[in-house]
Amino acid sequence: MSDPRTTPSIFTRGAVDLSALRAPAASPANRPAPAAATPHETHDGPSGSIPGGLPGGAGPETIIDVTEANFQTTVLERSLSTPVILDFWADWCEPCKQLSPILERLAQAGGGSWVLGKVDVDANPRLAQALRVQGIPMVVAVVNGQLVEGFTGVLPESQVKQYVDAVLKAGGVSVEPDADPRLDAADDALMGGELDEAEAAYRKILAEHPADAAALSGLAQVELYRRISGADPSSAIAKADAAPDDIDAQRLAADVEVLSGEADKAYARLVALVRRTSGDERDAVRKHLLSLFSVAGPDDPAVAGARRALASALF
Repeated sequence: MSDPRTTPSIFTRGAVDLSALRAPAASPANRPAPAAATPHETHDGPSGSIPGGLPGGAGPETIIDVTEANFQTTVLERSLSTPVILDFWADWCEPCKQLSPILERLAQAGGGSWVLGKVDVDANPRLAQALRVQGIPMVVAVVNGQLVEGFTGVLPESQVKQYVDAVLKAGGVSVEPDADPRLDAADDALMGGELDEAEAAYRKILAEHPADAAALSGLAQVELYRRISGADPSSAIAKADAAPDDIDAQRLAADVEVLSGEADKAYARLVALVRRTSGDERDAVRKHLLSLFSVAGPDDPAVAGARRALASALF
């Protein structure tokens, strides 16, 4: 897992030399036909995903299977005109089953503005080694033939979309503006670790539009990063596990779990704490849990289940 104490930043390029993955040049007479991208079948991948394009080639190809054999044409050459975001996964990886559907939905919604490349690390160990995959799920992008760093672990859909939008901007792709153009500046500040600047921008939007879901999610993310600043993730989890009724320890552990891609564990932890507390303590835990729901956004399926569990614990 990536370090949850660090706000993700994607604008580090060339950290891995991709030239080693290029196929050796062949003479025109002996050059094989380019390896075709494999459309992502409904039974492939960790999530039972949807095909990469409409039947019969009627729509843009958005999700493909990437292999060691087709990496040059499918990723390196394609990235010269269209950003390619790579999702490293394995069939046995449970967190992959949470992240992959998010990426696939965003790829379909992108309408061909970027391509999602699915890389099975078990079937393509050379790719995993070349791109320094140390944990999965791992997401990186290739833009104009250069690697753009991404993240490891599961992030809320709102943060994954921020990453995708930043990749598109890095590739010179026009991103459809949000309802309030100030969200772009706020999101950029958040992704760059400028928390004070991001907070101010989100609060200005909320002063005019108190129900703006994107701004509420952004502000909740700012507050989350501040709460875990300086915390050691392993120690925070260990302390909470050793003291199940320590409210502060449980809340910090839940924050760490959300930023480590284990939101389900965080929600369950705080719902259980709601059941064991009462009065002001219970209300404080409830509000903390609601703030974590805001981080993920209202469309996250895990939030819907956790809300039902919270309602049951309260009533």
